[in-house]
Amino acid sequence: MNDQLVSMITQLVMEKMEKNTGSQAPEVAATPTEQPLIKFYDTVENRSSGTTEATATSQEPLIQLYQHGAPQQVTTLASVTFDQPLNEAVPIKPFQFEAEAVTESVQAAKKHTPARIGVGRAGTRPKTKTWLKFRLDHAAAVDAVYGEVSEDLLQKLDVFQVTTKVTDKEEYITRPDLGRRLSEESKTLIQQKCKPQPKVQIIISNGLSASAIEENVQDVYLALQQSLGNLNIDIGTTFYIDKGRVALMDEIGELLQAEVIVYLIGERPGLVSAESMSAYLCFKPRIGTVEAERMVISNIHKGGIPPLEAGAYLGTVVEKILHYQASGVELVAKEG
Repeated sequence: MNDQLVSMITQLVMEKMEKNTGSQAPEVAATPTEQPLIKFYDTVENRSSGTTEATATSQEPLIQLYQHGAPQQVTTLASVTFDQPLNEAVPIKPFQFEAEAVTESVQAAKKHTPARIGVGRAGTRPKTKTWLKFRLDHAAAVDAVYGEVSEDLLQKLDVFQVTTKVTDKEEYITRPDLGRRLSEESKTLIQQKCKPQPKVQIIISNGLSASAIEENVQDVYLALQQSLGNLNIDIGTTFYIDKGRVALMDEIGELLQAEVIVYLIGERPGLVSAESMSAYLCFKPRIGTVEAERMVISNIHKGGIPPLEAGAYLGTVVEKILHYQASGVELVAKEG
């Protein structure tokens, strides 16, 4: 392009711009001052700005909200004062489960059974109270199986201890057959310490619940001793068997030639009670004795048959066995 032409165009543009700038006068638009959406107040007067601001008092909010236009307060969200404490102590209330709403028929049934009936549910799951109670009862059952009878109790009863062929709790649970046989050392110890051919031989074992023995055996044993003493029935030498099974009474019957054996043993724990004990009785038990020849008084604990009552009752059952020379089904047949 021609340099002269470019120069002329540039000069024309510059003159046009200067003309427009010179003809436009500076205008100051008087726009009204808009009210702020949020207005803050100081605790002292703002003297540096030349205006006097409202001082916050104990009755005024720290933050005020305005609409566009008139300075009208719309809503006071919170009235915070300097005299009001920031944190107030709230009394702690103990947690309480909600009352169970069950029908009259369910309430009547619950009075006659400890089973978990009418406990309700939360959706498809049990309520928290029911679930925690279940876990507590399950933990008590596990402790009963894996627990041990204390030496202090054995000393109070004045009994010595023998063992079976079981070596530990896991083997005791998985190998019931080993819990039905005495170790060789125990056989020798029993023959040395026990009175031979007694009328009644009492033996004790933790079985599947050491807790049952801890809670009940002392009362049952002492009441049974007193009952048999009043009936003038001879008692042999009582001893304790660790990890024994019910059928172990057969082998002991052959060793001592006892007429009646009373076997106090911890029951398999349930979710209602982990402290229930049983008393098995048999007339002249020998290896090969069938279960129909045994008798059992079960559910001996504070929530079932009271221990003292059970011990006294066992004495009368022993007297009946000796009188009829039979036990189990055969005793029932002879009585009838």
